[in-house]
Amino acid sequence: MRKRTVRDIDWQGKRALVRVDFNVPIDGDGRITDDARVRASLPTVEFLRAQGASLVLMSHLGRPEGAPDPRYSLLPVARRLEQLLKSDVRFPGAIIGPVVEEAATDLGPGELMLLENTRFEAGETSNDPALSAALARLGDLFVNDAFGSAHRAHASTTGAAGHLPSVAGLLMEKELAFLGDALESPSRPFVAILGGAKVSDKIAVIENLLQRVDAILVGGGMANTFLAACGQRMEASLVETGALDTARALLRAGDGIIQLPVDLVTADRFAAEAARCTVSVEDVPAGWMALDIGAATVAHFANRLAGARTVLWNGPMGVFELPAFAHGTNAIAEMLATLSHATTIVGGGDSAAAVRQAGLVERMTHVSTGGGASLEFLEGRVLPGVAALDDKDGDP
Repeated sequence: MRKRTVRDIDWQGKRALVRVDFNVPIDGDGRITDDARVRASLPTVEFLRAQGASLVLMSHLGRPEGAPDPRYSLLPVARRLEQLLKSDVRFPGAIIGPVVEEAATDLGPGELMLLENTRFEAGETSNDPALSAALARLGDLFVNDAFGSAHRAHASTTGAAGHLPSVAGLLMEKELAFLGDALESPSRPFVAILGGAKVSDKIAVIENLLQRVDAILVGGGMANTFLAACGQRMEASLVETGALDTARALLRAGDGIIQLPVDLVTADRFAAEAARCTVSVEDVPAGWMALDIGAATVAHFANRLAGARTVLWNGPMGVFELPAFAHGTNAIAEMLATLSHATTIVGGGDSAAAVRQAGLVERMTHVSTGGGASLEFLEGRVLPGVAALDDKDGDP
């Protein structure tokens, strides 16, 4: 899917309406606790400014109920963006309307403003045509750099794109290149690591990857369901009983491609201070639950990863939010950091959070900014926000 990008446009004197992903965590005191997504937008913002464009940035934040809510204001993000750019960022405190349109028109080359949270408008999530048209009036061209929202057909992701020439930003281009190349033309061996709580969340991902990878290493809660499907007694562990037949079918289809844990860190309850012990998958204690992969599994997975040339990781190996059960996830992150000969791609969401928590982002080839978007891309689905962009051979 070859899409036009910001590199294909003469931006001098043009106003760019840029959809970014500033959906960042903000604490009760209005402080951003992780600005990774804001930083990820900087290459596109700085490129457009250097090319003589003025910029109108827009994003959602959280899940307000289609009306203004101070808890979800983007004002703290505007102030953080000012610090990162060392430049003024105008903040009109609204999304559309005459005041916003006048502010957009007044922007000079290299100047920018950030609209208020797009989800303060009820028509955002319903892709309302009137809201889409009103947003489009704020720019000459539309740039989508919000890969993390590309799986949503909203007014600010697809609706506005229908009214303007529409191109990908540098972050969007990078996401599509790394994830697309991994699926379509990976260097081999190609190993996928999948974790997270539920098999049902990743059935389509596994089905798609089975046709493309040399091995799938499974951890996290979803491994419990696969192990139960193989006849192991998982006791109080999270098991999707409704997905057991699906798990068996995937194991048959994989024919040895899917690799499961050989040992587990188990606990007597779901708590940071729970009693715990590492056991083989055949010996989960009565009434206990599996909350992480064990050392033998880490070694087994390390052996499969040693010669890999492409590695794709999506989902933690255990309940990594609790330090006692984060070893498996941290070990995978550290393992990937040592694979200097491989392309290592972390597919957003919790696995990206784990890599950031371990301070290893710079040692990965690519850490995706998209959680749900990465997952749908790995399923082989066309993302609405990507489909709405102009094809490479389209008109300028």
